[in-house]
Amino acid sequence: MLVSDILWALVGGTAIGLLGTLLTSRDHGELRDPVEVDAVPLWLSILCGVGGVALGNAAYTHIWAPTTPGLDWWRHGWQVAGALLLVGAAAALTVARRRRR
Repeated sequence: MLVSDILWALVGGTAIGLLGTLLTSRDHGELRDPVEVDAVPLWLSILCGVGGVALGNAAYTHIWAPTTPGLDWWRHGWQVAGALLLVGAAAALTVARRRRR
């Protein structure tokens, strides 16, 4: 793993983690349980974003080419999908944990 990969995971993961928080805490016109609103703490969503970017990058390089010339949009798509998957899982686990209390 290169230093640039680690920097991209940190910067991109922070942005994608915040985006995932926006998408998971948004009220889509439905009545939601107050426990579900803002269920994921900010630090956890950033951590999930960084982990998801690293996970998506690893999955992409394992399945397809490790390096490509120029900007690789498919790689970034996999990174975003991995980050959103982890943020969504963290939201579900946090809500389930709060409901048990």
